[in-house]
Amino acid sequence: MLGRIAGVLLEKNPPQILVEAGGVGYEIEVPMSTFYNLPAIGERVSLHTHLVVREDAHLLYGFGADSERRVFRQLLKISGVGARIALSVLSGLSVAELIDAVAMQESGRLVKIPGIGKKTAERLLLELKDKLGTETIAGVAVNRPAPAASDILNALLALGYSDKEARHVLKQLPEGLSVSDGIRAALKLLAKA
Repeated sequence: MLGRIAGVLLEKNPPQILVEAGGVGYEIEVPMSTFYNLPAIGERVSLHTHLVVREDAHLLYGFGADSERRVFRQLLKISGVGARIALSVLSGLSVAELIDAVAMQESGRLVKIPGIGKKTAERLLLELKDKLGTETIAGVAVNRPAPAASDILNALLALGYSDKEARHVLKQLPEGLSVSDGIRAALKLLAKA
């Protein structure tokens, strides 16, 4: 397995690049997040890689950060998700944004990515829910909801408010509120709407 490649960047044709390493030119597909951070043509580049071996091709994928490669590998484990969709996800969302979307179970953020429909987005959220923990994605800062925010959200849902209404009002609340103060403030905001 090719785990890393370092060499001279010869070509950039999104999403594919050509890197010369040891006299061999490697065609590597990269997510747009990596593509935008590449050096100029003719300069040295170093990428984390993942090799996919199929009957008809050997495909090499490159990533600027190890966390991107780890998420790519997690995505490939999901039924119905191939390398093309995994690259689209990483091109549409940063690793931190994806973790946040999974933590908040926001399928709307995933549906905006080309090639991801509602059913695929829901499957991704379900399958990734317990797989994108801190041990999997080391070194990535994540804005997970505070426990109080999660409790306030659950209380609003239990009171019959829709998920969309509850999340919208939750974003308007100041940080640091206790659960009971947060629920009161949220109900006041919802009453005004």
